[in-house]
Amino acid sequence: MVTTERVRAELVAQAPEGVAVGKPLTLGLLLTHQPGWHTYWLNPGDSGLPTQLQWTLPPGVDAGEIAWPVPRRIPIGTLANYGYEGQVLLPVPMTVSRLFAPAPGETQATFRLHASWLICRMECVPEEGMFTLQVPLDGTTALNAAAFAAAERAHPRELPATDSSAHVDGEALALQVHGLPASWQGQRLDVFPETPEVVHNAREPTQRWEGAVWKASVPLSPDRAASPEVMPVVLALGGAGERVSLPVSGEWPPLRELPVSFGGPQAAASPPSAAPVAATAAAPMGVWLLALGGALLGGMLLNLMPCVFPILAVKVVGFARHGGHRRAQRIGGLAYTAGVVLSFVALGALMLALRAAGQAVGWGFQLQSPLVVALLATLFTLIGLNLAGLFEVGLLLPSRWLTAQARHPVTDAFLTGMLTVAVASPCTAPFMGASLGLTLSLPGWQALGIFAALGLGLAAPYLLASWWPAVAGLLPKPGAWMQTLRHLLAFPMFATVVWLVWVLGQQSGIDGAAALLALLVVLAFTVWSLGLRGRTRQVIAPLSIAAGAWLLFALGPKVIEFHEPVLAQARQAGGWQPWRADLPDQLLAQGRPVFVDYTAAWCVTCQYNKKTTLADADVRQDFAAKNIALLVADWTRQDPAITASLASLGRSGVPLYVLYAPGSKPVIFSEILGVRELREALARL
Repeated sequence: MVTTERVRAELVAQAPEGVAVGKPLTLGLLLTHQPGWHTYWLNPGDSGLPTQLQWTLPPGVDAGEIAWPVPRRIPIGTLANYGYEGQVLLPVPMTVSRLFAPAPGETQATFRLHASWLICRMECVPEEGMFTLQVPLDGTTALNAAAFAAAERAHPRELPATDSSAHVDGEALALQVHGLPASWQGQRLDVFPETPEVVHNAREPTQRWEGAVWKASVPLSPDRAASPEVMPVVLALGGAGERVSLPVSGEWPPLRELPVSFGGPQAAASPPSAAPVAATAAAPMGVWLLALGGALLGGMLLNLMPCVFPILAVKVVGFARHGGHRRAQRIGGLAYTAGVVLSFVALGALMLALRAAGQAVGWGFQLQSPLVVALLATLFTLIGLNLAGLFEVGLLLPSRWLTAQARHPVTDAFLTGMLTVAVASPCTAPFMGASLGLTLSLPGWQALGIFAALGLGLAAPYLLASWWPAVAGLLPKPGAWMQTLRHLLAFPMFATVVWLVWVLGQQSGIDGAAALLALLVVLAFTVWSLGLRGRTRQVIAPLSIAAGAWLLFALGPKVIEFHEPVLAQARQAGGWQPWRADLPDQLLAQGRPVFVDYTAAWCVTCQYNKKTTLADADVRQDFAAKNIALLVADWTRQDPAITASLASLGRSGVPLYVLYAPGSKPVIFSEILGVRELREALARL
């Protein structure tokens, strides 16, 4: 069982004849919502996400689809969602095949479930839980029989589509359904389309009965994102439902287009709460080449971002160390470029694979994990200690690896390229946003081409310096100054650790950040002890390793434990409100312009814009004079609703700044937000 402030979730089972081949078996997630909170149906409506279930089952047991009960319509301002309040059971029928063979003496079957849901009131909170349930193989399991019976009654009955149809009639969908229960005739029915982003959820359909035939006209959404050939629709009355799959005839109006902008204010066609558009058609060659150019330029500009500087500083030391060895420099430049480009392609492939599997991810998604942030902080601590001279890498490695870096400079350069990509991902440079956003709707080969162009752009300055004598010739000759420079470059590494610990504090709270700092101190002590000699090392080093292992066991869970996001809360004092999917539309309906800051604690560019342009006194005065609602969408931790909103605006990462005004198209600003461009846009309101 998982219990939060908003919902109690429990995995339950109905096995009246035990678990055996051919016997009925149903499992389900029982959700009990606190008053005012709701989760979502198969089609969440204008915002939200449906509950997701991922099963780990005994061999020979297969899970079916969720038997979704009839939802209720949840109006929110000018929007409408479909979901559940109070208590609801999401049942899943299980099939026990002849392959099911419990071990001798085994009396129970173990079922595991990973469930994730989005629960909303005025705000939305993504939640998840791991569940384990053991069901006896023999006997009866029916403790929740009443809940399963209620869910079965609420599950829509499948209605044959004979003589029933849907027809596109201008900006509406005309429905005609035969075979509904006689007791329903003359009654007003609730209409729940299973296909999202087709009809106008907030507008009531006009409906009438002609004898036993029910007819309705359902308005189409002005931001329709699909033109289905078949429309599955659930019709409901008093909690009972009938499901019918209606073949669609007629010509659909043109679909809306996904906005693409390449820096600077750009009109966007998407509403603030639209969901991402799935498309796999190849982009026209001209558009794709333009996106490649933007990615190449954006990758080059990444070298100017503070998150990349520490690694480039290490490479400068490497250049100086090679001195005039031009061949070594060129090979190192090629290896570094290979590491950068391949890492970008691998990261892009992982993003595309996760998205194809239904995960909501975007650029920089790996830093939404406290574990990844902690590992990066550990790595940069070790790099800083090494540069400061506290230890040499050889002291921590077997003797045969003592000269590995010197003997394999190509491998060293390649790995440095990979590390550069890891620390570059928190930054989104100008021209990168639109190119990355375009990958959401491209086939794999075109999307990966954009990621490769980003990598080539990032590696280009170092690659050119390694091959162009005029650039390499500007570097001083090797000498004693190199040791001083090496020590000096330790401090940017430690500054990066400070930033990473701050990021972790946004995710795991002050206790998590303090736990990580304690572990890093013990790590530094352990590294120092390994550099001692003789009997002193034999005594201190094992003790430090044991202490580090004990602290890792004791404090590690605090480091990776998620706490409530605090970035948005910290900004409320400045007039900012936490973003939620439906809030921009509500504010626009009241006649107020809306400015949304999509940000994250790990996004260096976001923090720069917040401390400069968004803190500018003139900008703040313009916000107040225009009565603009300021919303902050905090993406520090994974938030599927924010990911979907970013995708609807043609972006896959932060920063993103959008200005909405009643009756006007949204304006998207460049990633490096300028005071002048923002004030000019505000002046036009």
